Amino acid sequence: MKITEHIKNSNGKTLFSFEIIPPKKGNSIQELYDNIDPLMEFNPPFIDVTTSREEYLYISKENGLLERKITRMRPGTVGICAAIKHKYKVDPVPHVLCGGFTKEETEYLLVDCHYLGIDNVMALRGDAMSHQKYFEPIDGGHEYASDLVAQIHNLNTGKYLHDVQESIDKTDFCVGVAGYPEKHLEAPSLQTDLKRLKEKVDAGADYIVTQMFFDNKKYFEFVEVAKNMGIHVPIIPGIKPLAVKRHLQLLPQVFRIDLPEVLISEVEKCTTNQQIKQVGIEWAIQQSKELLAAGVPVLHYYSMGKSDNIREIASKLF
Repeated sequence: MKITEHIKNSNGKTLFSFEIIPPKKGNSIQELYDNIDPLMEFNPPFIDVTTSREEYLYISKENGLLERKITRMRPGTVGICAAIKHKYKVDPVPHVLCGGFTKEETEYLLVDCHYLGIDNVMALRGDAMSHQKYFEPIDGGHEYASDLVAQIHNLNTGKYLHDVQESIDKTDFCVGVAGYPEKHLEAPSLQTDLKRLKEKVDAGADYIVTQMFFDNKKYFEFVEVAKNMGIHVPIIPGIKPLAVKRHLQLLPQVFRIDLPEVLISEVEKCTTNQQIKQVGIEWAIQQSKELLAAGVPVLHYYSMGKSDNIREIASKLF
């Protein structure tokens, strides 16, 4: 079922969902199951599965030199989606990236998803590689998420790449995209970033999931401004519980977000990681309660593959 249908069928009730990361290559999927299982009591209608782009691996050679090879450390997104659909009977949402994929590879991935009965995809540009200052598409790949959304929309109308064929067995993907309440780190302004968001919606996006934020006011303002710009698809808030002290530096640096001074102060009072984790849980609970009271369509949690803190948060809400 499409995400938009889940939201419509909920009749105004806020839904619970979360995002997982595929295990590293060579690791068992059982660890993933062990972290999904405790969250199933909250009846998530869908689970997002991230996709990792290629990265460089350096291999030592006998002559003492290093050989650089491109690899993917966390493959298996579509396979995990199929496993989730089979094991839990919930809708998986594979993340589809511009970065590291040609348009042809994207089409193949989407055809596989269609064959598996996957109804939803999250269309993302993706991050720059570690050696790049800014994102660069590969040869034959999309530069912008709006172009990726357009490709998925074309497939939904039966139009494949290169106009090779038109199919009567059309895909019918519900397409999600990312939104940034504090703007994307590369955008010169929030207004410019919102224009890019509207381009994605105009290209065929059906719903938006926001980047993490720790101040609900920024989410509410973002939604209001987006509506005033003519963006009327559901905007789902993304919540990440702060878990370790280094998040105070890491999250603002990586995601260009601001942390509230009250939260920073509470974390700095902590003397153990467990205390910090509990502060993060309590903050996320209060955030979620306010968002729940405002009637958001879904509360979407970035679990990073661990479920204990998400379970504690959800148990107070659902």
